[in-house]
Parts: sequence; structure tokens; C-alpha cells
Amino acid sequence: MKKEKERSTFSWVFEFAGQKKNKYILSVILAILGAVCQMLPYLVVAHMVQKLLAGNRDFGGYVIDCAVMSIMWLLRVLFHALSTGASHVATFTVLGNIRKRGMDKLAHMPLGDVQDRGSGELKNILVERIDSVETTLAHVIPEVSSNLFVVVAMLVYLFIIDWRMALASLITFPVGMLCFMGMMIGYDENYNRTVRAVKNLNDTAVEYIGGIEVIKVFGKAKSSYEKFVAAAKEGAASYVDWMRKCNVFHVFAMNIMPATLISVLPIGGVLVHNGSLALSDFILVIIIAMGLITPIIGCMSYEDDLAKLRTVMGEIVAILDAKEMKRPAQDKVKPSGNTIKLSDVHFGYDEKEVLHGINLTLQEVTVNAFVGPSGGGKSTIAKLIASFWDVNSGKITIGGVDIRDLSMEQYQKRIAYVAQDNFLFDDTIRENIRMGNLSATDEMVEKAAKDCGCYDFIMSLENGFDTVVGSGGGHLSGGEKQRICIARAMLKDAPIVILDEATAYTDPENEAVIQASVAKLVQGKTLIVIAHRLSTITDADQIVVVEQGRINATGTHEELLTKSRLYQKLWNSHISSKDSLTGGEVHA
Repeated sequence: MKKEKERSTFSWVFEFAGQKKNKYILSVILAILGAVCQMLPYLVVAHMVQKLLAGNRDFGGYVIDCAVMSIMWLLRVLFHALSTGASHVATFTVLGNIRKRGMDKLAHMPLGDVQDRGSGELKNILVERIDSVETTLAHVIPEVSSNLFVVVAMLVYLFIIDWRMALASLITFPVGMLCFMGMMIGYDENYNRTVRAVKNLNDTAVEYIGGIEVIKVFGKAKSSYEKFVAAAKEGAASYVDWMRKCNVFHVFAMNIMPATLISVLPIGGVLVHNGSLALSDFILVIIIAMGLITPIIGCMSYEDDLAKLRTVMGEIVAILDAKEMKRPAQDKVKPSGNTIKLSDVHFGYDEKEVLHGINLTLQEVTVNAFVGPSGGGKSTIAKLIASFWDVNSGKITIGGVDIRDLSMEQYQKRIAYVAQDNFLFDDTIRENIRMGNLSATDEMVEKAAKDCGCYDFIMSLENGFDTVVGSGGGHLSGGEKQRICIARAMLKDAPIVILDEATAYTDPENEAVIQASVAKLVQGKTLIVIAHRLSTITDADQIVVVEQGRINATGTHEELLTKSRLYQKLWNSHISSKDSLTGGEVHA
């Protein structure tokens, strides 16, 4: 891994280019041909001047020279267009492959690592940051190559004409370079500031938009908006302050470096006066020298873009090099049944351990409920079973086989997971349910909806099953979204179903409908329920009481009422709250 991190930026670029990397090579060749066509008119002009000094009055010959220059100009434009087209084909392939690799990597990373990075940061890298290097990748390879070729060819030709004049034409170059070096003072600090400011602005914007409902409800619009404004101002200031520091150096560099005639004219004049330089050669040197520095400045103008490219590629490589869950391509051993067993499982987020030696068996074709105080580790156990993370130590087996010896694709087919806050895609209700089984027919989708008690509310919508739910399901209520997610999970028809407080957003009436539907649909399956209403899991085959990352007790409802003080406390609190509220329910 260390070796991969030390790879150059362009080695990654050519890897991502895949079969299209030949397009980059073609673009360089075409760019060099264009550079040749760019240089030839200088030689033609010099040839015309030499003929004029020699007294040549052949008007037809000068017309031919002008025609040659016109053709060279047209060819240069043509080669430039072809070169840019080829490099853009390769570049869009690179950007597409980067995104594909990045998204595939996220699918194989532990869920916690993905969540720790934040959706704003990942979206910024995989969308905006990658887009920001498109121009650099499409232009820097052919244009820097062609500009360097022009500079080298012109210098070689100047040295052939007269080495003294070649050196004279470069006198302003080191002076201009010193000015450019002045622009680089504090470069890393200034550039890193812009990167941090842009990331913060993006994260703040995502947070502001995502939490707009809470902001309005609790009257925090002013403070939240002020936070966004502060991030926006810092984003702008990071660039403005940097530009102010560089302006003076930039002005001097851009005016001094191209001014080659400041040294060429006096030195060349002296040499011509002394008779050591022919007048025709002096004129040719003047013409070439006037176009010598411009290509160098063109190359240097990409320094910021190259720095951005290195930074963005570093961020991308950091994602690609991130730890991922190791799973074989194919199952090493076929599980015998669907009994789940956790053996001495320890797990933690970063350095903090949250599960401490969990030992638990969940028999197949049983209903298992996890209950306990909030933050005790119920959801963490469920997510470990769903293989969202790998255990730090110990193991989880299914049918006697360690789940780390099963392919991710095959294992995921065994699990249907419904969380408290599931995600819906910005598509129709029909297609969101069909995500559970992409080969399901419309009839199967509608049957799943009926079985989960959401058919009637779907048909009450303007477009029924063809209603678009909006980004994240924003056009639906929390309870409606949850019922659609349950229908999606049921359509998957997986042998193991995990409901992580899946009825948290439903009212008692709808919850009763869902519970009845779930009871019917999970027949012959292993059901794992994280419950917040104890009255809904009293018939469970096994209730697991989780407290502070440990198993407090296991058993049926009646058994736990006699042997678990914590369960007794939770149950009494639940019952007393129900009695104090007419028809009310409470969270346990």
C-alpha cells in the first residue's frame, strides 16, 4: 500500500484512463504537430525579411510565402482541435473510472468509515473535486508537451544561429522566475486554506439544507444561516487574500519575463555593429525571441492546476487506499442453515469499544427481539450481523460458517435490513419497492405493498405506484417511507430479516397493520427485531436484553420478567406509561 501511495499523479491518471490512454499519446503527437505548424511561420517571416534585405522584388514569391503561413495557421488550428478532442475523450474516461472506482470502494468499506467521512465531504470529492480537474487533464498533457517542444526547438535553432544571442534571449527568464518564486511564498499554507474553506462551505451547505426543517421548527434560521454565511465568506476570503499576496509578483513576472527584446536589441545591435552578427540573422533572432518565452509562461500557468490535480488525486487515492471489508469472491464453505451465532464478539468505533464479548445464538426460523436502554449496542449488533462492519475480535457465524468466509454478494442475499431511517431513491414508489428484487413483476410489487399495509395510501396518491417520491423520499411522511422500505425488504424474500426500530415513525394503528403483515411475511424466516415498544415483542421466541455493550439476559417475555431486573424495569415503565396515556405508547 505504501508503494501505491508513492506513485506519481500521472501514473494514476494513465491507470484510470485504461484503454483510452492511447488517446493521450495521440493528443500529444497532434499537439506537437500543431507546435511545428506554429513555429514554421516564424521561419517563413525570417526568410521573407532575408529576401527583402537582399533586394528580392518577386511579388509572386511573397504571395506564396503568405499562403504557406496561412496553411500553417489552419493546420495548427486543425491539429489543436484534434489534439484537444482526443485528450477530452481520455479525460472523461479517467473521470468516469475514478468515480466508478470510488463508488465501488465505498460499497466495500465498513459502513462506519463511510459515515465518519460525512456525505458532504464524499460528495465534494467524487463530484465537484473530480470535475474541477477536467480542464487540467484535458489540456495539460498535450499543451505542456507541445509548449515544451516549441521552447526546446526554438532554443536549439537560436544556438545554431548564434549562441550569444540565444543566451541574450534568456536573460529576462531568471528575473521573471524570481518573481514567480515570490508568488510561491506560503503556497502550501494558502492552498490548504482554500481546500479547507471549500470543504467546510460544502459541508455547511449540506447540513443547512438537510436540517432546514429542524432549523425552522426551533427558530434557528438566523444562527444557522450565519454559520453558512461565515463559511461562504471564508471560502471567498481564502482566494481573495491569496490573490492579493500574489498580485505584485505576478504583474512583474508577466511583464519582465516576455520582454526579451530588452536584452536582445542592445546586445544584438552591438554584435551587428562589430560585424560579428549578420543583420539578417539579427532580425531572425528578434522574431524568434519574441515568441520564445510565451510557451514557457503557458507551461507555468498550469502550476496551480497541477497542484490542484495532485491534491485531488491525493484525496481520491486516500479513499481508494482506505480499509475495506475482506470477503472472498465466492463462498469458501456453504452454510448449513441460517442459525446465527456470535462468539466473544468485541467491536468499537475508532478507539472506543462499544461491544464487550457478546456471546449469542439466534436459531433459524425464530423471532428474536433486542431491547434495552438507548446506546446499549442493540443496533450495533444488528449491523454486525448484517455485515455493515467487521468485528474487531471474535466471530459471527451463519450456519456454522464465519461470515467473513462468505462472499459479500451472496451474504447480502441472505439479509433483508430495514433501519429506523431508510433511504428512498428519487424514483417512483414502484421502482423503490422493486429495489428489493429487480426481477420482480409489477404484480409482485403491488402484492408486497398490500401485504405491508401501504397499498391503500399509495393508490390514494395522484399517480399511485408511479408517484415520484423525491430526493430521499422527501415527498412522503416518515411513516409512509418506512412502510415502503418494509415492502421493499419483504419483496427481497431473504431468509433473515432485520427490523432496526423499523416502526418508529408509524402511529399505533399503522404499526398494528405492519406488525400483522410482518408476522405473515416472515413465516419460515429468521426475524431480528430491535424494539422500542415492548408490547409488540412479547410473543418473541427469544428476547435479548442489551445493556452497555453486554448481554444482560436472554429468554422469553415471561422468563425475563422473573429473572431480569432490567427487563422488569423496562416493562413496568412501559406499562405505567401506557396506563397514564389513553391509547398511548412509549419508547423503551
